[in-house]
Amino acid sequence: MDYKIVDKPAFKVVGKALRVTTRNNEQYRRIPEFWTELSHDGSLDLLTNLAAGLVLPTHAKLGICTDFSPQTEEFTYLIAVEKPDGVLPEFLDEVDVSASTWAVFEAVGHLPESIQSVWQRIWPEFFNITEYKHADAPEIEVYPHGDDAASNYRCEVWIPIVKQASTN
Repeated sequence: MDYKIVDKPAFKVVGKALRVTTRNNEQYRRIPEFWTELSHDGSLDLLTNLAAGLVLPTHAKLGICTDFSPQTEEFTYLIAVEKPDGVLPEFLDEVDVSASTWAVFEAVGHLPESIQSVWQRIWPEFFNITEYKHADAPEIEVYPHGDDAASNYRCEVWIPIVKQASTN
């Protein structure tokens, strides 16, 4: 599985949040529905307009996975953008993303199938065969502007990592 390692300083994101379960792979159904809901209610347009004022390549929208609870098999999924300066609508949620080292995996193809396929491959094909373990930070999906239904659409999954201690 191809990946690159990236260090990124801390940053803040703003967006709208959904609590979702991983039981029966429900997240693979519910998260795409959430994107559709925010598209229909105008929230995605709002986030795109907020991101347009930032100095970001492509003004990417983000999917942030945070607050995972193994006991309840739930996590919070935030559709977001990096936080711009200025006054923001009160109904937006804010999340701090700590400075981290990230393993970045590219997904190519139409959504949501391409990114869901990458998610399903990360643990067996990356963590099980590398010296890295998951770090304590949110996981991030990066969605650049473009036609996400195209066969050549490119987006990324960013997983926070640390090197495992040597067992010698």
